[in-house]
Amino acid sequence: MVKFFARFTDSNEKQLKQLQPIVDRINELEPSFEELSDAELRAKTEEFKARLKDGASLDELLPEAFAAVRQAAWRTIGQR
Repeated sequence: MVKFFARFTDSNEKQLKQLQPIVDRINELEPSFEELSDAELRAKTEEFKARLKDGASLDELLPEAFAAVRQAAWRTIGQR
């Protein structure tokens, strides 16, 4: 029975290890997003759209977009 559940744990750990570099990058970006004014933070949306249109992949934008959303959530509802 333990082996059955261990299989899920191993799978989750593998996924977490794959995602950790993205989480680390998001955390690195946090101080720079804290410094943005509300207007600059709002402008990030258009910047992301333009970069996507110019060929950037969603994976490339993910850390910055997540950091922007997290900062917006902190400012509006006080939660990250």
